[in-house]
Amino acid sequence: MNLHFTGIIIAVCTFLIIGFFHPVVIKTEYRWGTRPWWVFLVLGIVTICVAMLVENVIASALLGVVGASLLWAIGELFAQKKRVEKGWFPMNPKRKEEYKKEKKE
Repeated sequence: MNLHFTGIIIAVCTFLIIGFFHPVVIKTEYRWGTRPWWVFLVLGIVTICVAMLVENVIASALLGVVGASLLWAIGELFAQKKRVEKGWFPMNPKRKEEYKKEKKE
């Protein structure tokens, strides 16, 4: 019986890649706000294009996952800003003017 670990390797690496991007989005929004969204876009497109050129299945799949994660991070960056506005995450005091003004009661 032959065992094939390709699927397991891709699954574990996908889990780690997604876990890596979670704090990246949080720290990016804290430091620079949503302004670098285009960096995620360009890197995501480039990474997906490179994935189509790589012959190795595992490497191609992982490049595709990184590219998709970079594109997904764009939406998460804007969602993170909303989470900060709700008070769920700390606001960067140097960029207070970028957030919606809180209603005074």
